[in-house]
Amino acid sequence: MTNLFLPLVAKMDPTDYVGFTFFVGCMAMMAASAFFFLSLNQFDKKWRTSVLVSGLITFIAAVHYFYMRDYWASNMESPTFFRYVDWILTVPLMCVEFYLILKVAGAKKSLLTKMIVLSVIMLVTGYLGEAVYPGSAALWGFFSAVAYFAIVYEIWLGGAAKLAKEAGGDVLAAHKILCWFVLVGWIIYPLGYLVGTADGQWYSSFANLGLDMDVLYNIADAINKIGFGLVIYSLAVKKTA
Repeated sequence: MTNLFLPLVAKMDPTDYVGFTFFVGCMAMMAASAFFFLSLNQFDKKWRTSVLVSGLITFIAAVHYFYMRDYWASNMESPTFFRYVDWILTVPLMCVEFYLILKVAGAKKSLLTKMIVLSVIMLVTGYLGEAVYPGSAALWGFFSAVAYFAIVYEIWLGGAAKLAKEAGGDVLAAHKILCWFVLVGWIIYPLGYLVGTADGQWYSSFANLGLDMDVLYNIADAINKIGFGLVIYSLAVKKTA
């Protein structure tokens, strides 16, 4: 255990705010995972899966943040590859949460499939534009944005929204909060894409914003993933009670 942590601590500069947010993000996600996993036995079986998925989301993120902070400490550059690997695993799981809480209103597996496929398209096209074909970043970003807004439409106005209204009560309230996470909390990611791929693109003015996207990404990840889980946890507590 000593060999894993001491080298990173020794390299950490007091003014390295990016490294600090990587470290705090890792610890926050791990703590949230422990909280969700240890609380599983207090819930009814039909809500236990939702809380379990919440724990998996933060646990997967914690593991990736451990590697991302190591990569940052060694190279002092954004760990784009590790970040997208994290997202390709955790974002679809966050979309799965909508299906799980709406099962009480009769949500079908077609909703689950749609949400997963859209989230994967959003992330794969984003990665292609940011890391593989940066010269065509605007085109790949367009495809990613279409998938994102399709998710937004589905949960705010589409089939998922209708199911939430049918469920009503605590489920509807939780669904609305998760919708706000997707609409507001996730908006930092397309902004980061624009900043990270602005060089040579028609939206090159975004490169001059002076934003440290790794800090913003790390804060947004912690808020979105832990926040998602806490909404699910709160719903499970109310329904179990």
